[in-house]
Amino acid sequence: MTGLASKITPRAALRAVLVVGLLVMLGANLPGHLSYDSVAQLHEGHFHVRETWGPALYAWILGFFDAIVPGTALYVTASGLLLFASLASFTNLRPRTRWLAAPVAALILLTPQLLIYQAIVWKDVMFANCAVSGLICLAHAGRVWPNAPRRWLFLLAALALLAAGSQVRQNGIIAALFAALALGWIAGGQPGVGRWRRGLGWATGGLAAVALLGPAMTRLSLPAHAPPDTGVKTGIHILQSYDLIGAVALDRTYRLPILAAVEPSATAVLLARAPFDYSGRRVDFIDRDPAISAAVNQMPDAATGQQWLDLVFKHPGLYLRVRWEDFRWVFASPVIDWCLPIYVGVDAPAEKMAPLRLVRRFVESDAQLNNYASWFIDTPAYRHWFYAGISLLLAGLLLWRRQPGDIAIAALQLAGVAFAASFFLISIACDYRYLYFTDLAALAGLIYAAVDPPTPWRRQAV
Repeated sequence: MTGLASKITPRAALRAVLVVGLLVMLGANLPGHLSYDSVAQLHEGHFHVRETWGPALYAWILGFFDAIVPGTALYVTASGLLLFASLASFTNLRPRTRWLAAPVAALILLTPQLLIYQAIVWKDVMFANCAVSGLICLAHAGRVWPNAPRRWLFLLAALALLAAGSQVRQNGIIAALFAALALGWIAGGQPGVGRWRRGLGWATGGLAAVALLGPAMTRLSLPAHAPPDTGVKTGIHILQSYDLIGAVALDRTYRLPILAAVEPSATAVLLARAPFDYSGRRVDFIDRDPAISAAVNQMPDAATGQQWLDLVFKHPGLYLRVRWEDFRWVFASPVIDWCLPIYVGVDAPAEKMAPLRLVRRFVESDAQLNNYASWFIDTPAYRHWFYAGISLLLAGLLLWRRQPGDIAIAALQLAGVAFAASFFLISIACDYRYLYFTDLAALAGLIYAAVDPPTPWRRQAV
């Protein structure tokens, strides 16, 4: 036993921890946890129909795995394997692996973000896994850059993952943008003339490739005779209405003059009901009031858009107050318990589950997982600002070292922070899962840093 232990390397120890972590995650959670959104998209993918505003590509992917093994167990396994294999590949990005990496990874694998969230069938988890794995592939491409065949293999993998991620989250293109910047930096740093021009060309080309491939994936995943997708248009109307109702609630002197000229009776309802129905916590409170919901639906999109522009450009202070109230709930939730910090089990309307042969589930193992997550909820482990702070620190250290792989992993950290920041403009609910990518990016960065710490007092040779 002593001889065997002496032969175990830090690299092998880290990979063993990740393998065990994957198996524990799968054993504790399979066949996965499904909320209404999960079941609705699985229903779409299984029957090749469009019934929700959910991303068509995600529904298609769920349907693809469901066609092989009914349900979501195979999808959860494949999704988890993608992330854990990407994390294990960190040992190939550095010239050495420290013993620190294994215990750091073990602690991270015990967090609900890895132990439970990886088995929740949500598009937010798929996006996070695609974005993290895509930028790790880019890091590998930077490491093997002189080897053209391997470089292109990693670049194509990064392209596919980032393009898929950009289609399952509305603001997922942010990860691709930072990947493009990292690609430009890596390519521009190669020997030769015209570094700035070469870097700009690679960055532009990389972002354009994602922007073209992503929508193509969505078009190919749409079922035949799918109705026109009005999700973006509807989403914009909801966001603008939410901002306007928030403005009225926070400042009773703001009277919605443009809407009043078009729909005076509906506007009167908005002015009267907004202080009672608005909450930065989520837009759903407005939906629960039939009177104000009917008034919002009665407003023409054009008039709502004009009134929203009036708020943004003529009353910017009020607009920022509204946006801050919404953003603070999702980024620094005053009461995390109100923001769906965990989800376990299976639950959805019977008419959605019955055709899929799913039944409602909340068994003893689900209760235990829920209880386990509750131990973390009131700690920094469940605070997005905590992970954003970690990412900014890691990005600074990695950009200081600037060795192969560091630039892409630093881009991953900054992408997580920028992704969180984008919710200042678009947040309409405080659900914890919306910023899951921010947390996962930081956790992945911590494992990478533990493999070979980027200490600020020295620069290691590659």
